[in-house]
Amino acid sequence: MKDCEYQQISPGAAPQPASPGARRPGPAAPPTPGPGPAPPAAPAPPRWSGSGSGSGSGSGSGSLGRRPRRKWEVFPGRNRFYCGGRLMLAGHGGVFALTLLLILTTTGLFFVFDCPYLARKLTLAIPIIAAILFFFVMSCLLQTSFTDPGILPRATVCEAAALEKQIDNTGSSTYRPPPRTREVMINGQMVKLKYCFTCKMFRPPRTSHCSVCDNCVERFDHHCPWVGNCVGRRNYRFFYAFILSLSFLTAFIFACVVTHLTLRSQGSNFLSTLKETPASVLELVICFFSIWSILGLSGFHTYLVASNLTTNEDPD
Repeated sequence: MKDCEYQQISPGAAPQPASPGARRPGPAAPPTPGPGPAPPAAPAPPRWSGSGSGSGSGSGSGSLGRRPRRKWEVFPGRNRFYCGGRLMLAGHGGVFALTLLLILTTTGLFFVFDCPYLARKLTLAIPIIAAILFFFVMSCLLQTSFTDPGILPRATVCEAAALEKQIDNTGSSTYRPPPRTREVMINGQMVKLKYCFTCKMFRPPRTSHCSVCDNCVERFDHHCPWVGNCVGRRNYRFFYAFILSLSFLTAFIFACVVTHLTLRSQGSNFLSTLKETPASVLELVICFFSIWSILGLSGFHTYLVASNLTTNEDPD
């Protein structure tokens, strides 16, 4: 195959045939400016700006300079996001703060006023066991509160329009039943899917819409204001570990405080011992009134785990 030769030809000049003995042309020299006006330079391509200020020197540069908004910034639910969308929390921030305050206050008073006496009189294992339980409780609580419980994304405008059109074609044009459903075959069984009017989609099995967070949550158990989040498929194991470990921690602190007060009251009046240790009395009151609900909640969710049910599905 013969080599092709290319020459830079000025516009308006006719091409000249190359002679057989002509030398191969080298690279073209840059054109020298003539006496006439110079041709306009090509516009420079717009630069992309990573900042979200959106300031530019024109209407086009302003739109190109804006940072694209992330999904958590345009999230339609009622959740709040922190640390650039890495952490999420529901709207009950005050109740969640109360949960943290009760746990931190009770455990802090126990480590300051009870653990030194019990470690000196009984064994050093008491503060070690309490520290391990406290670390496990706090880690499970934070993972439950800041983890996505299993939120399903809402349908886009195009998907919702196509689905609405499909529903209108299959049903009557004059009457539309309020709970629109669809029957699908899953593992050889006919399952009825309910339509969510907010998320504009048919919910998968065991999925429910949380009215507090305004989201469809997969395997929805319940919305717990004490942890400040919904409890669903992705954080249920953290929630169950939290209430189970909190039961052990509360019972352990309660037993240790009773032991502390009993040892201090030997050889003296019990009422005077209570007056000398008001912090231990406060721990005793908090643990006494909270241990019954925590133990009951742990037992109830142990029954649900054994029965493969959720709180939303429990008939009782």
